[in-house]
Amino acid sequence: MEILWVLMALVMLGFVLLQLSRRRRGAVGLVPPGHPDAADPANYGFAREEELDVRMPGPDQDLLDVLDLVQRSQDHRGAQQLLAGTEAAGERRWQRVQAFAGAASLELRQRPGGVGQTPGGQWLRVWRAEAPKDAGGAAVHAEFLVQQAWRTATPGTDDFRIIMEEAKAACGEAALLAPGDPVPYIVELSVARGLGYPREEFEQLWLKILDRAPHHMGAHLAALQYWCEKWHGSRDLAYSFAEAAAARAPQGSLLAALPLFAVFEHLPEVNLVAGFYQSEVVTKAVHGALHAVHSARPDDPMQAHVRHLLVFSLVRGERWAEAMNQLMVIDGHVGALPWTLSADPAAEFAVYRALAVAGYEANGGSPATLPH
Repeated sequence: MEILWVLMALVMLGFVLLQLSRRRRGAVGLVPPGHPDAADPANYGFAREEELDVRMPGPDQDLLDVLDLVQRSQDHRGAQQLLAGTEAAGERRWQRVQAFAGAASLELRQRPGGVGQTPGGQWLRVWRAEAPKDAGGAAVHAEFLVQQAWRTATPGTDDFRIIMEEAKAACGEAALLAPGDPVPYIVELSVARGLGYPREEFEQLWLKILDRAPHHMGAHLAALQYWCEKWHGSRDLAYSFAEAAAARAPQGSLLAALPLFAVFEHLPEVNLVAGFYQSEVVTKAVHGALHAVHSARPDDPMQAHVRHLLVFSLVRGERWAEAMNQLMVIDGHVGALPWTLSADPAAEFAVYRALAVAGYEANGGSPATLPH
């Protein structure tokens, strides 16, 4: 009997030592909801999963207000006025063009129309009919066609090519209406990827963008896709493109973060281990992205895109405190990579956020120790 008690004591001692060892190493384990050791993101003021906005990477209240008005009233004039007052070469105009086009595309998908029914997105058709010379409406229409191609057809099919050719013509029309605006050419970057432009033709298109907005982060992200291995380039070409852009980036530019996006686009099939995210290539890319967001203007609308990818990379690399610092800035919006690749972006983001909180607390962190 005494031997049994000794064995039980040794087992209990081993269990306690294992837990202490895990705490010292900052190990993160999954426990049931309500468990005393469960980390609660709500303690940090984070939004509930159902409150996360999947439409945009970060806040743009003017855009949200106008989108709501346009979709309720089916009157395009609010969108027309907002784009007319948005700087042509800025990042925000490109994001707003994408948002309006996306809203019209999703409306059409939800209400395709039929006998006696008005199809969704009718306000965009009216916009183009009533203001055919409006550059903003032309750009939104071109982007709408691009999104329709990707959403409704399969690349390589006749249907896909027909829509993309129509989008290409719409890009040309939009460019003629606003010669100094880079947005029509940025829209065409997606056409170039979908139709498989030869490299010489793609590079000519890229030069037109560089002439108008040489440090446009959104344009570089769109162009990077073309050079990726899964499209018309390779890992080396994508890395070279990203690193060259980062090297010539002026102070305060987010282009220094572009290599992190190139790394993300070429992740190996098996990449769940922290060791990969602590490798030299990933660490260098993460440091570049951290430097970029720290030196960028606080109101740069592309900053949120970089911070979202940083959360993903920092959590995978078990850099919990740094991930929490990014979450404190971008929480509430999840319309960015990598979450948008998931069928449920809010749920995907919430998992990584919970891991960041758990890892932070396993290493002694708490809401009181997190800088605000």
